[in-house]
This record gives sequence, C-alpha cells and structure tokens, in this order.
Amino acid sequence: MSYKFNFPNEPLHPAPKPHFLPHIEKQQAPAHSVWLTHDPAIYHDPVTSDYFLYCTDAKCMRSHDMITWETLERAVASPPQEAIDWTGSDAIWAPDIVKVGDEYRLYCSNSSFGSQKSCIFLAVSDKAEGPFIPRDIVFKSEPGMPVNAIDANIIEDHKTGTQYMVYGSFWDGCHILELDKETGLAKHGNQEPGICIARRPLWADGAIEGPYIIYNPLTDYYYLLVSYGSLKSDYNIRVGRSRNVTGPYLDHNNRAMTDLSDTDNTLGFMIACGYKFDDDPIGFMGPGHNSVLHDFDGEWYLISHIREHNFRSGEPSTLHIRKMLWTEDQWPVVSPEPYTGERLQPVPAEMIPGSYERIKLVPMVPQGMLTSVKMVLFPNGKGLLADSIHISWKQTDNTSITVTYASTTECFKIMAAWDYEAWKPTLVLTGTDEKHICIWGKKYE
Repeated sequence: MSYKFNFPNEPLHPAPKPHFLPHIEKQQAPAHSVWLTHDPAIYHDPVTSDYFLYCTDAKCMRSHDMITWETLERAVASPPQEAIDWTGSDAIWAPDIVKVGDEYRLYCSNSSFGSQKSCIFLAVSDKAEGPFIPRDIVFKSEPGMPVNAIDANIIEDHKTGTQYMVYGSFWDGCHILELDKETGLAKHGNQEPGICIARRPLWADGAIEGPYIIYNPLTDYYYLLVSYGSLKSDYNIRVGRSRNVTGPYLDHNNRAMTDLSDTDNTLGFMIACGYKFDDDPIGFMGPGHNSVLHDFDGEWYLISHIREHNFRSGEPSTLHIRKMLWTEDQWPVVSPEPYTGERLQPVPAEMIPGSYERIKLVPMVPQGMLTSVKMVLFPNGKGLLADSIHISWKQTDNTSITVTYASTTECFKIMAAWDYEAWKPTLVLTGTDEKHICIWGKKYE
C-alpha cells in the first residue's frame, strides 16, 4: 500500500499514486526563480485575509496562499523631503509593517550604500496595500553615532503593550528603542539610539544587520533573528532569545548576542546559511534579512531573500519562504525546502527508511556554502552516514525521529515537502544535535 501527503492540512490516507500539487505541476520554474525580492517583510492582513510582502524599493506584493504572488504599485512613492535632505538619497529600503487600530504603519529606511547618514521614517495608510503617506522621521543617524538607522522591525511587549523598534546595521550593532504607540514615533527623540542587543567583533567588520524579534507564547521567549556577514556572499541567520523584549538575548550556549569575544563565528544559533544539495548544480548562498510570520492558525514561517550561488556575477536576490518548527528545547528550526503548502502531519513508519542527503549547518569562518553527504536509514533501525559511520535511528513519534552515532544524538522533525531540486514530493528532516547545530535532510530515490 502506498500513501500520499496532503496539502495543506488533511490527514494521510491510502492512495494509488503520490500526490502532486496542481499549482506546482503548472508552474514552469520553482518559486525561488520567479519572485525577485530584497529584504522581504511578511504581513497577513486580518481585514482582507491576504498576505503581503514589503521589500526594498518600496515593492509591495500580494498573495492568497504565500505561494503565488502578484506585484502591486509601490507602497510609498518617496521618502519625506526632510529625510531626503538628511540622507541625500531618495532610496527606500527594508520596510516593516504594523497595524495599530485602523492605521497601517510602514517603517521604511532611507539611506545610501555604506553611509551612516541614514534615517527611518514612518508612512501610514488605511489599507495594507497602501498607498502609504509619509508622516515623519522616527530615527536618524550620522557619523560618530554607534548605530546606523536602517532595517526597522516593530515588536510589542506582550505584557505591557509597549511598542519598540529594533533596528541597525554594522557599526556597533543592532539596537532597540521605545516608541510612542499613539504617534508611532520614537518616544525619546529621533536621535536617541536605545539599547544595543546584538553586535559582532571588529574582525568581522561589525557584519550584522536586519534584526527581527518575534514572541512565541508557547515558550514565553522573545527570539531575536539577525543576519551575519555580507549579503553578497556569506549571509546567514542567527538567533538569540530572552524573557524580556529589550534583552539581554542569549544564544544556545547562554552567550550574550553582544559578546565581542566571538573568535570563531560560533555566537548565535544558526538556522540558515548557504547550502547545496547534490542534485542541484548551483546551490544557494546568502539567506538573510528575514521576517517571521506566526499565522492566524498557529503555523510559523521564515521569510528571507537568498541568491543562487554565484560570487562573481552578483545574482539578484529572490524569495524563499520556509516552514518553521520548534525543538523540544524551544529553539526554531526551518525546513530545508521552500514552502509549497505543507503542514506537519503523521508519517507512516514504513515510509522513513531510504537514502537521504543531509547538511549539517556548522558555523565557519567565513560562512561558506555547505554541501550534503549521504545518509541511509535501513528498516531495521540501523544505517550508514557517509558510507563509513554506523548509525542507529528510531521513530519517536509520528512526526519525529532520532539518529545516534558515537556520542552524538540528533533529533529531527520529519515531514512531507516539495523537492525543488528534483521537482517532486519527498520527505525532509530538520533538527539539531546535542550541541544545537542545525541539520537538514531530504529523502531521494
């Protein structure tokens, strides 16, 4: 008897052949080759039930399912004149949105590459697709300050309702400052930088940006996600967590995300980096500047831009959305494959044995592109890793397996997904080992 996986959220049931998604069969290319985006911020509008993406250059996109997107008019026509006078630029970067009452508030960066003469301005609208009308400058930076005023994200203290803006790029790292919820502007003036919550040592050129904070009510932690490295090459996403929205944010080894003694690039729980599966001739590099969606139905998603692997030509960034799951010790992990409507659902034990490609997301200096090795799981609970390492595995529940070898124990969630490299349904693995190193895997024939 064979099975099919159902998307988005139906139970497994016997079927004569594997299930293929109609919208996938009709597409001529994977979504990651279609949707050109940079610095994507996701929003699910409670009024229209549509999903929106807000991106650099004030690009606005809309979707009904987070799979097929349409491009709308620019969200904001131009920064306010005061911002242009300050920065000498009319560029709009990295918007982020929040709804307060009936007002949609879009926080946009205005700067030029490599400049610290930057600002974040607020634009408002009565609907999610805009147009957004500039209101005022929220925060501005200039040379000599410890911060750069770009990459805003809005987060609310779940206990007090106080709103904060986390922001920042390079220099002395990412900061958080309090907002006046009534106006949407900085509570203590537009040049008071707030508290530093994440930074990198100078040997890494201070390479940190794109902070994004989420709160998970099931774990009672705030999670800070930041992008390390250069968006043109070694971008990768790291995570710290805190009981308080203003920090301190600690990683999986209880090291503060502001620790400057990170001599080997191991600070932060790394959930995504450059990677290549064997059946992909190119691979991907530079996942980063993410946003996160905790959807109305309780599901979680990581949204980021990424580039096909090509250091020389400067490939444009494209959209990846990945299913996000949570480990037993309350850290986020993401699917190794882009999202196509899948949900976590029971996996029959007889479907698990077989050959897998797996990638261990080990921090490196610099963070290069990681490639896959072979893993075989036999029906008897034994297996081989890279043809030479004897392993054992077992199904711990209908969505989880563990793999053990030597002194290592790896805990995985297993789920159905669409294999973008082989262009067919498959099973994927995502999880961590006992040292909190993330691991991805996918089954192949």
